[in-house]
Amino acid sequence: MTCQVAFIGLGVMGYPMAGHLAGAGYRVTVYNRTPQRREQWLSEYQGHGAETPAAAAAGADFVFACVGNDDDLRQICLGEQGAFSGMKEGAVFVDHTTASASVARELAGIAAETRLGFLDAPVSGGQAGAENGALTVMVGGDAGTFERAAPVIESYARCVKLMGETGAGQLAKMVNQICIGGLVQALSEGLHFARKAGLDPAAVIEVISQGAAQSWQMENRYQTMLQGEYEHGFAVDWMRKDLSICLEEARRNGSSLPVTAMVDQQYAQVQSMGGGRWDTSSLFALLESVADRGK
Repeated sequence: MTCQVAFIGLGVMGYPMAGHLAGAGYRVTVYNRTPQRREQWLSEYQGHGAETPAAAAAGADFVFACVGNDDDLRQICLGEQGAFSGMKEGAVFVDHTTASASVARELAGIAAETRLGFLDAPVSGGQAGAENGALTVMVGGDAGTFERAAPVIESYARCVKLMGETGAGQLAKMVNQICIGGLVQALSEGLHFARKAGLDPAAVIEVISQGAAQSWQMENRYQTMLQGEYEHGFAVDWMRKDLSICLEEARRNGSSLPVTAMVDQQYAQVQSMGGGRWDTSSLFALLESVADRGK
């Protein structure tokens, strides 16, 4: 019997992820807050639509979600119309939202009361990774539950790894965002410095990308940054949401994140420039703008 799954949240990430599940042969039911997005998905993929998260989750073996933040997640999980109320005993809820570790623990506790499984499983790889089925998935939760869900998650992932108990997936994603923020800021400053020093930035990158400075951001973003193109998916608004989660968790666990705090404020300035929907590589635009104002 084919496994029945549900997917809640058809944004830039969830839409193709749900599509990969359908392509892998799973029976998929989808829910989205905006019905038009749901109907668009159904016009492209084989599956069924639902009017509420509870209806989408009814009868599903696995319920996947990818929404905006902690409050969105609570809204789709809890209450009479929430997914938990529609799930059968033993079903597993897999949350791909980048959210706080505390909400993961909260919802896992509620799920356990009704004998549901829960995994916090944020993803990395951006819109391109979702579309290409090449996401990295960091998972927190029970090992047995993970083993059941991992083969299904692999429909849209190239790496799926259990990081520890509930909340560990979200904590690992925070590390990911901390590292990305610092890398993009450093790359932006390097490109900006190269221009101001009279060097050919592209030529510099060609050389240093063969050495210790190499990174995914360098290889994939330097050209578009130099061209002033910032339409590559993950928006500044969302990065600031993620960094706020990182900084809040750092206050809780006593870690020091001086560069992350600085990068968060740099992104705040990008927002003030009207770049809230630009992608995260737009830190370079801020440096160029500040330099131009100083002339």
